[in-house]
Amino acid sequence: MARGIDIGTMNIVSAKQEGSDTLFVQQRNSFVEIDYSDMAEQMLARSDVLHIRKGDQVYVVGDDALNFANIFNQETRRPMKQGILSSEEQSAIPMIKLIIEQVLGEPEPAGERVYYSTPADPIDSELSTLYHQKTLESFLSDMGYDPEPINEGMAVIYSELADSNFTGLGISFGAGMTNVCLSYYAVPVMTFSVARGGDWVDGQTATATGETVDKVTSIKEDDFRLDFTTDAGGVEGALSIYYDNLLDYVISKISEEVNEEDVEEGLDVPVVVTGGTASPTGFEGLFEERFEQADIPFNISSVSKVDDPLYSVGRGALVAARSEEGQQAESDASAEAED
Repeated sequence: MARGIDIGTMNIVSAKQEGSDTLFVQQRNSFVEIDYSDMAEQMLARSDVLHIRKGDQVYVVGDDALNFANIFNQETRRPMKQGILSSEEQSAIPMIKLIIEQVLGEPEPAGERVYYSTPADPIDSELSTLYHQKTLESFLSDMGYDPEPINEGMAVIYSELADSNFTGLGISFGAGMTNVCLSYYAVPVMTFSVARGGDWVDGQTATATGETVDKVTSIKEDDFRLDFTTDAGGVEGALSIYYDNLLDYVISKISEEVNEEDVEEGLDVPVVVTGGTASPTGFEGLFEERFEQADIPFNISSVSKVDDPLYSVGRGALVAARSEEGQQAESDASAEAED
């Protein structure tokens, strides 16, 4: 057995194979703090709301955190910021451990291989991903897994570009970062991230409109359409403006990096876009329009958005883990035959 897990700023998603199906388990990577009372804790337990108690406080964790935040007019707190563990959140470590344990479960058997997503170092920020990567490795090892990091952009390639022999450009628009990988026959040619994603869009929109970030996030996730027909004075109009700006920014960075890396001309490259931030209707069309205007030296054969962007990175991590597992089984069988 082997598993994959996407540890993202907004969502944590695990993937494992069950027969011919892939089973995904997801939780929002956030929490909210409420005052403790016996009655409150009993109600939370009866309702199967994921929570933990610390002293006189109760922390509601995961998908229910956003609902509680909106009810109590609070902001959710995040274990991660800009794609990595937050140095500003004192409760980051215990909260993300709880969510990972809830999503991944126990290894079957002990020492089960798990590939976990990790972002590339951003090209537009001094942030380093090393501490984040090694801390998650320690969490997973303590749970009894045998962990291996996989670049988030490369996970997109594994998930979505098997039909093109894992050759293409994979772009994951996450909450904290946007990760990019150009692969040629499953060999990464270029990997990087930019320190903007869905959180940047939500934060800019909240500042412009005077709404809370969580309120903006709820509106964005509730059937928001990226079509520029909405009144520009409202939240949806502001979301459209900042989405447009995010796409221009990301594509300009891709163009800069491709030219700096001196990627060979003449390649015929499919482009696949995924990530929770890519979910709104209209995203694919707007991205394709902007991308076709970019200064890219190779030929773009197609531009597509996956049908289930929330699960793409987790699926890719699982594909990588199962591929390694299969190679190891072949190696062991070959060694036994030689004996």
